Order: sequence, then C-alpha cells, then structure tokens
Amino acid sequence: MLDPINSLAFSLHSNKGVYAVLLGSGVSRAAGIPTGWEITLELVRKVASLQAENCEPNPAAWYVGKAGKQPDYSDLLDLVAKTPAERQQLLRSYWEPTEEEREEGAKQPTKAHHAIAGLVRDGYIRVIITTNFDKLMERALQEIGVQPAILSTVDHIAGAVPLVHAPCTIIKVHGDYLDTRMLNTPQELATYPDGIDRLLDRVFDEYGLIVCGWSADWDVALRAAIERQPARRYSTYWASRGAPGVAAADLIARRAIQVVPIKDADSFMVAAAEQVQALADFERPHPLSTAAAVSSLKRYLSEPKYAIQLHDLVHAEVDKVLEVFVGAAFDTNARPLEGPDVERRVKSYEAACETLMRMAYNAGYWSSEEHVQPWLEVMARLAEKPAENGIELWVDLQRYPATLVLYAFGLGAVVARRYTTLRALLEVKVFRQYRPVAPIVELVPPWALFQMGGQVLRVLPGMDNRRAPLNDRLAFVMRPLLGTASASEEQFGVHFDTLEVLIALHYASVQAAKDRYWALLGRYGYRREILDQILRDLRAAVGTDTQPGPIATSGLIGSTAEACEKNLNSFVEFVRSLNWY
Repeated sequence: MLDPINSLAFSLHSNKGVYAVLLGSGVSRAAGIPTGWEITLELVRKVASLQAENCEPNPAAWYVGKAGKQPDYSDLLDLVAKTPAERQQLLRSYWEPTEEEREEGAKQPTKAHHAIAGLVRDGYIRVIITTNFDKLMERALQEIGVQPAILSTVDHIAGAVPLVHAPCTIIKVHGDYLDTRMLNTPQELATYPDGIDRLLDRVFDEYGLIVCGWSADWDVALRAAIERQPARRYSTYWASRGAPGVAAADLIARRAIQVVPIKDADSFMVAAAEQVQALADFERPHPLSTAAAVSSLKRYLSEPKYAIQLHDLVHAEVDKVLEVFVGAAFDTNARPLEGPDVERRVKSYEAACETLMRMAYNAGYWSSEEHVQPWLEVMARLAEKPAENGIELWVDLQRYPATLVLYAFGLGAVVARRYTTLRALLEVKVFRQYRPVAPIVELVPPWALFQMGGQVLRVLPGMDNRRAPLNDRLAFVMRPLLGTASASEEQFGVHFDTLEVLIALHYASVQAAKDRYWALLGRYGYRREILDQILRDLRAAVGTDTQPGPIATSGLIGSTAEACEKNLNSFVEFVRSLNWY
C-alpha cells in the first residue's frame, strides 16, 4: 500500500490542474499571523482598555455583557478606529511585519506557501480556497512571477475570469484584512452569500481537494458547501496533525476523505511538492531530445527524398519506447491491483511515449498519404501484446501505448482535416496469437482496449464516478500537444471530441453487417452541446451523393454520402439511448 502522501503526489502529478487547495488558519499561524477571531478578541481588549475595564479572562463574555451581542469585527473596528486610514493602519499591524519581525522571519510566507506556489507555477494547482485574511499566499506567488486573481467578495466573483482560464485564483471565503466585511463571528460563518456558495459548489464539484490547516470547527457554511456536493469526481486529501476534531471527523466520514497524517503544514506541503517534482523528473524525456525529434520529423516530411530518414526516425523512437516496457515495472503478473498501482503503470506508459506522442501529433497534422506508411507500421508494432498471460488488466494495458499514439496522430489529423490518413491508421491490421487478425479500431480505442469494458479504469484515483474514465484521462494527456497558443480549452474540447466521434463512427461502419448498431463510447456521450456542434459540422463535410465532401470521399465513416448520412443518423439514436445527460 502507498503512503497517503505518495498517493496524493501521484494524483497531483497525473491530474494536472485538477486539484484545489483549501488552506485554514493552521498554515498562516506558523508565520505568526493571528486568526480573525483572535483579532476580534484583541479589539475587545482595546475597547475594554478605552473604558478602563478588565475584560479578562473571557473577553467575548465581557463584550456580550456590555453590548448584548457577540463581538463583531466591523463594529469593534469602528469603535477603536474612526477613519478608513486609521482602520487600515491598525489592521496592518496584525498581518504585516514590522522591520524587526521581518528580520526574525515572522509574518512572511512559510515553506508551505512557497511549496504551493511552486505547484501553481508548474500547473498542478490553479485554485486556492482560504479562510485566512492575510496576503501570504499572494506574496509567495508574486515572488515567483505569478499574479493570482483574488476573489474575496461577491462583487469580485461577478466580474472574475473563469477559473479554467486563470493561471491561479485565490478564493478568500472570509474576506481580506483590508476590507471590513470580513467574516468572523459564529453567526457570520453560518452562511455565505449566494455568489460565494455558487462558486464553491463549482469548485467542490469540478476539482479534487487538498485540505491543510483547517479544523472545520467554526466554519459552518464552508462545511455545508463540501457536504452538499453529491458527486466526487476526484479524491479529497485531508492533512491532519493528530486525530481530527469532531466536525472534521464527521466531514471526513461523510465524504470518504483520505486522511494524511502530518507533523505540520510546512513539512507536508514541501514533501508533496518534492514528490510531484520527482515524478515529473523521472518520467519526462529531456525537452531538447523531444524538440529535436519533432524538428527532424517536420524536415523529413517536407520532401519525398527524405522517406528513408523518416522511416528510420519513427521506428528508432518506437524501439526506445518498446525497450522501456521490457522491465519488471510492466510485469503482467504483478500484484497488488489497486488504484495507485494502476495509476503508476498508466503514467509510466504515458511518460515513455511522450516524445512519440508529440511526433505523432505533428505527423497527423502534416502527413499526406505518401508519408503515412511508417505510422501504419508503428501502430501494428505497438498494438501487439508481448505477453498474453497474466492479470487481465495488465495484459490489456499493453496496448495503451498504441492508444496514445492513435489519439495523438488522430488529433493532428482532425485539426488539419486529413480524414484519409486517419482512416488508414484505424484500418491497420494487427496479428494476434490464436485469434483472427483485427483492425486497430477494434483493439486500441479505450472502449475496445479492455476485455473487462471501458469503465475498468474507474479504479484510478478521482475516476470512480466517471462514465468514460480512460477517455477523460486521454483528454488530460493530449491537451499539451496543441498548446495554449494554438487552441483554447473550448477548441481543444471540440477537436478531441470530434476525434472520438469519428473513431466511433468508423467502428460502427466496419460493424455495419451486424444486427445491432454499436459505436465505441467516448466522453462525447455527456457533452451534448459540443456533440451537436460536431454532428452539424460532420454533416456539412459529408456533402451529397452528387457532390461528396471530404468525409464521404475519405471513406472514414461510410463508402458513400448516403452511407455516411445513415451512419450519422444511427449514431444520434445510439447516443440518446446512453442516457448519459
């Protein structure tokens, strides 16, 4: 079994940008920053001092006796500092260091803040939720050149850049110390404004969560926001010093949260960041070697005279990849068989194929029919299983490198609308021991890859509720191939789903003689708006029998325009029958 922090590191590394961090006062207190309630009580003491009274040993009770209500941060601040300038100066003393404190290292970003900032810089974390009023997290990010979007009021949320488009967003659910609308008292922490609740609902539904330094004791509204999410797309990890308190334990039990025992926030976040970096360093090919391979590929594609060099370049890279899979790390009889074990192997395949995938994407984009032959040979090599015996999942997973190359090449072909080369790749024949020869489309796409079905990879962390877990994972893996400059998230989604629809339609076309219509499943099954757009575009590209378009002439989804149209109509009915919406 993996140590919980190892599991967390694997999850962060394999799901880049998918996890949010929830930081409580325990992270900032290590820097000598007081909590909001501690400051409220300190303001009570100042009020008592102004009235020449002693409020100890219970300042809150003293204030209730005087004012008839619980201490309120805004009310108290108004009593001791009348003008905005006076309030700001008073508040700065609690959160900003004096020269002496700065020399002592007090009220400065901690190791935990710096570790999180590093994960943000590298793209692993994009959303930070905090109950803290201070600016330590912002400062740690700014020190490494990341300017986060700060959401501390409903007004900020209304005009904010969508989370997916911002490099980093900090959601300060209780406010900022320079804004007197901070939430402190039990009554204030019982509910949030609708805008904040809606934002939290999105985050807790769409992101995994790492909790650090938060006790959950006082923050009723924040607890409720976590509790009310019905689905758990990704795991939640809760860093805890000692046994969690009653409120935290109840939340952990309700949400099946994984507890990570820690010594302190600093050592925990530093260890997590170091392990993520170790995974990245171990698995990533040298960027210069990848860049050189892609550059050579493009040069060899530029003229027919480089046909031999192109063939040798592609096969040499495949030789390197296949050599990696010979070791014990890919033993088909290995046990145990749990989520982290599966994730580790899947990621090892992906890492070994990184250069080959980048080459395949560029080949799919630039290759005309005379250039595609080396890739047809490559697909046949990668789709063969070196071992036919062992644990079924491990045996089936041996074709995963072929899946990666098919999707990478296919994405390039879809972007460049090279439907004929995509068809050629899908129709590559694979020879199998004791079984009939079969085309790639029947063996390599996610829902054809596993004998146990396309949902077998629900064992991966964060994938337990996914309808198409491997398809979703492939989308994460393929996203960097297009880059942010050439494709937005929305454009990438259309390209990726178009590829999966074309694969599904081609599969259906080669199975047309069978009694029951069936197409390979993909994440298009629950992305209806995008799917409708894709189908409209495909119908336009089919054309008519008298004027066939590029889809019809390619033979990718049917031999004639009429056959293509029939396939599309059957596909629409098939998707409706899934009931995935």
